[in-house]
Amino acid sequence: MTSARIIDLLRSGKTNDSYIVRGWVRTKREGKGIAFLELNDGSSLQGLQIVLPQTIDSYDDLIKQITTGTSIEVSGTLVESIGKGQRVEMQAIAIVVFGTADPETYPLQKKRHSIEFLRTIAHLRPRTNMFGAVFRVRNACAYAIHKFFQERGFLWVHTPIITASDCEGAGEMFGVTTFDLNKVATAGKAVDFSQDFFGKPAFLTVSGQLEAEIMATAFSNVYTFGPTFRAENSNTSRHLAEFWMIEPEMAFCDLEGDADLAEEFLKYIFKYVLETCPEDMEFFQERVNPQVMTNARKILDEQFERVTYTEAIAILEKSSKTFEFPVQWGSDLQSEHERFLAEEHFQKPVIVMDYPLGIKAFYMRVNEESESGFNGDRQTVRAMDILAPGIGELIGGSQREERLDVLETRIRSVGLNPEDYWWYLDLRRYGTVPHAGFGLGFERLVQFITGMGNIRDVIPFPRFPQSAEF
Repeated sequence: MTSARIIDLLRSGKTNDSYIVRGWVRTKREGKGIAFLELNDGSSLQGLQIVLPQTIDSYDDLIKQITTGTSIEVSGTLVESIGKGQRVEMQAIAIVVFGTADPETYPLQKKRHSIEFLRTIAHLRPRTNMFGAVFRVRNACAYAIHKFFQERGFLWVHTPIITASDCEGAGEMFGVTTFDLNKVATAGKAVDFSQDFFGKPAFLTVSGQLEAEIMATAFSNVYTFGPTFRAENSNTSRHLAEFWMIEPEMAFCDLEGDADLAEEFLKYIFKYVLETCPEDMEFFQERVNPQVMTNARKILDEQFERVTYTEAIAILEKSSKTFEFPVQWGSDLQSEHERFLAEEHFQKPVIVMDYPLGIKAFYMRVNEESESGFNGDRQTVRAMDILAPGIGELIGGSQREERLDVLETRIRSVGLNPEDYWWYLDLRRYGTVPHAGFGLGFERLVQFITGMGNIRDVIPFPRFPQSAEF
């Protein structure tokens, strides 16, 4: 008798063959001399109906033990189902109960639970239809990301989680120390970090980009895919303190090539998810957000629009839309501006390029005045953001500054010490090349694909201000 996943039996299981399935009971219905169980093992949205006849050994005892949440093993024969909504069902021959679930205390009974409540039981919420679908799609996205880059010869690099560099220069970093903080607080003197574990202040990384640039100058095309951290006290539906980032970096590449790869990348991910998780995507369309498939088709079918930041500002200024945040050259685009451009003006994904120097990070390549068309007071950098209908900014990237003298000046201009970036500057001293890359927050991608309203619901165990449970 062959062990099988429920999704395989539902899609291609052969009737009259015998199988073993294992999982958790979602529902139980008792009739005269018979019982019906819905069993789910997490492999699919739909469960497998188990028909439990009264003639089975220990029937009365089993029925008492089996409730919603009980884990069981079923040996049986797959047969055609006479009920609606399922191709096959299993006639049970034998059942083994692994673990019971007290119906008086088990919180996932057959009723609707609010997402807020399920967030408080993150250790159990993956067993629900909604979160089962979310995490299957998340898994498909992760696989597709690796598949995309590996097929194109990119090297996956593991960048450090502990770092001494602030890539974004925003200072929103979690400190890492072995000091006894209670003693530090009562010492009444400045902290001597030379006595700490690393001999200097250390932090959880906000990005693997700078280290990816190191690897790109040896392997040409690389990508990172790992956890990053922000100590930003933002208690919103769009922010997490711990999240995952995808960051490719390409040597001998400019901003246009960077944008080309990013567009190709998004189309690849969406295509893979729609092909491998059709039932889950249908669930999101019907139960979560009716725009899910429309947004997906716009990513897949539309050629992304490309405009400069200056052109985008002009479009916003000429629109009849009333915005909460003022529109002016030199200010960063707010979410309402981004969504207007993608959803109302262009009605498809749009890549905004060449942002003002003053609102972007030190490592972005400064446009020559002849390249940007502006004089010195309107200097721009080779940066891009991809804006998508339904979410706004999805990807941020740039061509990196490869000129040593310009990069040193930029580092000083944002209040950082070039000596702290000696190794980063060495990349410009020894065999510098034009190079570019982008960053994509993995949870932002999953949230966009699934249509989930809160980013805390697309990561198994969300970390946010005042919450580090599970």
